[in-house]
Amino acid sequence: MTDIAIVGKGPAGWSCAMTARMRGLSATVIAPASDAGLLRAAERIDNYPGMPHASGASMLESFRSQALELGAEERAGLVRQIMPTENGFMLLVENDVMEAKTVLLAMGAARPVLLPGEEEQLGRGVSYCATCDGMFYRGRRIAVLSGSAQGVEESAFLAGLAAELDYYRLKAHDTAGLDARIRLVEEKPRAISRDGEALVLQTDKGERRYDGIFIFRAAMPLSMLLSDLRTEGSYIPVDRGMRTNIPGVFAAGDCTGKPLQVPKAVGEGNIAAISAAEYIAKRG
Repeated sequence: MTDIAIVGKGPAGWSCAMTARMRGLSATVIAPASDAGLLRAAERIDNYPGMPHASGASMLESFRSQALELGAEERAGLVRQIMPTENGFMLLVENDVMEAKTVLLAMGAARPVLLPGEEEQLGRGVSYCATCDGMFYRGRRIAVLSGSAQGVEESAFLAGLAAELDYYRLKAHDTAGLDARIRLVEEKPRAISRDGEALVLQTDKGERRYDGIFIFRAAMPLSMLLSDLRTEGSYIPVDRGMRTNIPGVFAAGDCTGKPLQVPKAVGEGNIAAISAAEYIAKRG
């Protein structure tokens, strides 16, 4: 069990990891390996003290190197769900589970847009985890909707279970490695609904029926990432200690709202780590 699981590898996440290590806490920074973030594309940043004219990529690498040198750990993977437990939290990272005493949400401001009907059918045929739910659809008709090449790997596992599997691209990506048992459907998913026992996938060219639909994106909607988390639009409201409405869960950086600036994110990550240390100490 790590003391603090940090979801996101931007300035807020690395800042939190550094301060956590200085406070004697273990810290694990978790994000998809392909998650570049908006900052990495910035050619020049002039308002961060001590690093004049730095590019976003060089700044992030500096933050990362310093945090890892202090003993923080880095883990590649998308956090699909966070669940409170008696001793802290359980995080579903891709298809694995890890435990943490506290959690920092630092995933930035961009959140995925759901398909109409997707949230209503979650757990009723719509799933985000092939390993968790794939066995329920052995010998059935499955659709995979993916926004990245991650879906190619996940669908290979599902192809060994399904009677039929169709693959749809939510965004353009390489599907050269698609399993031969899978049919690539060149249609754009528009919505998901239910008709009796069947899920109806509406596309730009018509309707198709499936027993299960698996969706893979580079990020998770806040409402599905952590149940009961209070949000204001696409942002997470926090107090001055970066505490959310859920004890033991903190948020920092762009996901807490404007201004979307590196100095603000770094400061909030620092405060979140201090608050997490205090929270862990009070719980003994």
